[in-house]
Amino acid sequence: MIERDIPEIGSAERQQLREAAAQSNSVLTAMQAEGKGIQWEHSYVVPDKTFCVYLAESADLIGEHAERSGFPASIVTEISKMIDPVTAEG
Repeated sequence: MIERDIPEIGSAERQQLREAAAQSNSVLTAMQAEGKGIQWEHSYVVPDKTFCVYLAESADLIGEHAERSGFPASIVTEISKMIDPVTAEG
């Protein structure tokens, strides 16, 4: 999970978010072509940051993507397990 501090991102217009996604995708495509294991799953946008879920072979790849894309990776937290409502079922 990547926490990105981006002031006022929550008030960004749809086109701005589309452009940001395209920029991220472009960098991801280049990194994948280089044989690097990284994939963007989805992001949650709140007033002054985003929370992005990525699959990556290492935290270093997250940092590389942040540097190449220009989007900060303020806090990177490895997710070790996932639960959901179905987890409660035996």
